[in-house]
Amino acid sequence: MPAIESLVDTGSQSFQENREAMEQHVRGFRALEQAIEDKAFTKKAKYEKRGQLLPRERLELLIDPDRPFLELSSLAGYKMYGDKDGTSAGGSAITGIGYVSGIRCIVMVDNYAIKGGTITPIGLQKRLRLQQIALENKLPIVALSQSGGADLNHATETFSPGGRAFYNQARMSAAGIPQITVVHGSATAGGAYQPGLSDYTIMVRKQATMYLAGPPLLKAATGEIATDEELGGAEMHCQTAGTGEYLAENDGDAIRIVREIMSMLPWEKKLPPKAAVEFEEPLYGIDELMGLVPADAKTPYDVREVIARLADGSRFLEFKGEYDQQTICGHLTIEGMTCGVIGNNGPITPEGATKAAQFIHTLDQSGIPLLFLHNTTGFMVGTEVERKGIIKHGSKMIQAVANARIPRISIVIGGSYGAGNYAMCGRGFDPRFLFAWPNSTTAVMGAAQAGKVLRIVAEAKMERMGQQMPAEMIDALEQKTVKQMEDGSSALACTARLLDDGLIDPRDTRKILALVLDICRTAEVRELNSSTFGVSRF
Repeated sequence: MPAIESLVDTGSQSFQENREAMEQHVRGFRALEQAIEDKAFTKKAKYEKRGQLLPRERLELLIDPDRPFLELSSLAGYKMYGDKDGTSAGGSAITGIGYVSGIRCIVMVDNYAIKGGTITPIGLQKRLRLQQIALENKLPIVALSQSGGADLNHATETFSPGGRAFYNQARMSAAGIPQITVVHGSATAGGAYQPGLSDYTIMVRKQATMYLAGPPLLKAATGEIATDEELGGAEMHCQTAGTGEYLAENDGDAIRIVREIMSMLPWEKKLPPKAAVEFEEPLYGIDELMGLVPADAKTPYDVREVIARLADGSRFLEFKGEYDQQTICGHLTIEGMTCGVIGNNGPITPEGATKAAQFIHTLDQSGIPLLFLHNTTGFMVGTEVERKGIIKHGSKMIQAVANARIPRISIVIGGSYGAGNYAMCGRGFDPRFLFAWPNSTTAVMGAAQAGKVLRIVAEAKMERMGQQMPAEMIDALEQKTVKQMEDGSSALACTARLLDDGLIDPRDTRKILALVLDICRTAEVRELNSSTFGVSRF
């Protein structure tokens, strides 16, 4: 397989300017993540007095320290639902894919140090997305639970959709996907069903409580008076009700029990042996990804340069390389795992759409995963392409993306606009994983273009009415539209709304792709012990 010969001058001024711009983007979102941690740390003394660890401390005890941990959706809800400065972002949970006692799994740690861990609508969506990842990729779930439950300011938005989380838990148990929950603190009403629907539940003595109605509501509803411990304490649930399987003495002891349970599961032993695969590193340093993407989004660049820094040995077998240069397709390997890739060098033409659709069919025929590298303004427009059947051919590409049975992974490395986002397997097309570089933009169209469109529409409307809008008013309308589009389509705005599974440093792209490709590969060969109703407590 031929290697890509890079034409980028890494010593040029433009490359250095691009690198600095990207580094600013990376520093920006990393600073926001750190601000959330700093805010949680201010509660350390408070929780130490209660004998409890902070959420991040629990996570560090839980996961294997010598194995990777891929955090997901760290900035979910950024500046949404009362988050004024970004320090309450994260959807009230620290989540990701890590290893517990050698088993790769989904990890969900309630971040009770931020607003008591109360769950907003975006926090619920984040949890539902984690469950979807677990189901699709056959990954066990470990949850460290301590939450104030639904944020009552938004309860009407979370109540009905919240039922999906319990439905998913029941379906995962029946599918044969183990779920382990530690109840570190309060689990009330609907929150009590999350540990109740888990296959294994650990409760911390004198800290954990579970009940459908707490003491105040119980007294108001029935007149009965009971303490927290009498009504739903850990000892009662483990010794009398049987809701908990294990009684822990403190946070650390509870996490020790989780790790012991996981070590008893024959999860990895049931997989067929994995052959050792040798692979070459790319010919060009991964750090060079920082300077490849122009700081000015209007400046084009060759997506092959990105591929050259992701592929083993920078080798790339291009598909139909002489047929349309706007949509690039081909085969590569990442840490020895074969995948196809579709990248953009511009808008999607009729020829590019047919090329991509055919390529997807070949991958689906062979069961090869597909990587999308988004950087497109969308489908080409104009009289010529309409006559060539851009709608017809674009529809077939979209149909191929939607119906492909292979794992699809998307990375938004630049712009992802209009129906091009659909054709490149955006969020609406359920990619197995979707990440974004911090410079990226996702929108129906460019902000400046949207402003001009509304300006033209407004002027035409006034002309039909025989009137003329003052120039300053129409200028203000255009400027307002541009700002709204820019604010709503930035990488931060998109990750806040879970349009991706998290922002990533471009330098981490190859190792993240290797991890998720291996997750997809393992899911294909793993056989689950499914049942009809899942694990039940009697």
